[in-house]
Amino acid sequence: MPATMTQTPAQEQWQGEAKGTMQLVSFQLAQEEYGIEITKVQEIILMGEITRVPQTPPYIKGLINLRSTVIPIFDLRLRFGLAEQPRTDETRIMVINVAGKTIGIIVDAVSEVLRISQEQIAPPPPTVAGLGEEFLVGLAKLENRLLILLDIDGILVEKELEEVEELAANA
Repeated sequence: MPATMTQTPAQEQWQGEAKGTMQLVSFQLAQEEYGIEITKVQEIILMGEITRVPQTPPYIKGLINLRSTVIPIFDLRLRFGLAEQPRTDETRIMVINVAGKTIGIIVDAVSEVLRISQEQIAPPPPTVAGLGEEFLVGLAKLENRLLILLDIDGILVEKELEEVEELAANA
């Protein structure tokens, strides 16, 4: 990466830790393929009943009860400013850890677990600066496709994390 470009802490972490290889969970969202570190993913579950919570942002779909733990559910499409889409048989909830909190994110489909090497990761192009830039770590160049690498911790800002804690505590 050129010295003039600044890196987010997540980009530095990915570039620093992945001298060998890393494992990612890849998933689909609006015709694009994304990847997040497998260590952030607790489990992947089928879409179930989500209890709606009034007066929350549209991308917070509500709460689920997962084995006696209340988990807030986010629609990643809406969080990224994409159009909402009806659920399909492929729609999943990925239960992940974000900044020490457990949340669920709705994705169009979960693809596979991949192992990629540091040489396959390129920084995000400057053309995406400002457009969800806080979520992007880089691009993984696979044989015939690109995988957008997400900084899952960058998805929620501190204010949203506080709201999420409050939602789960009051449930």
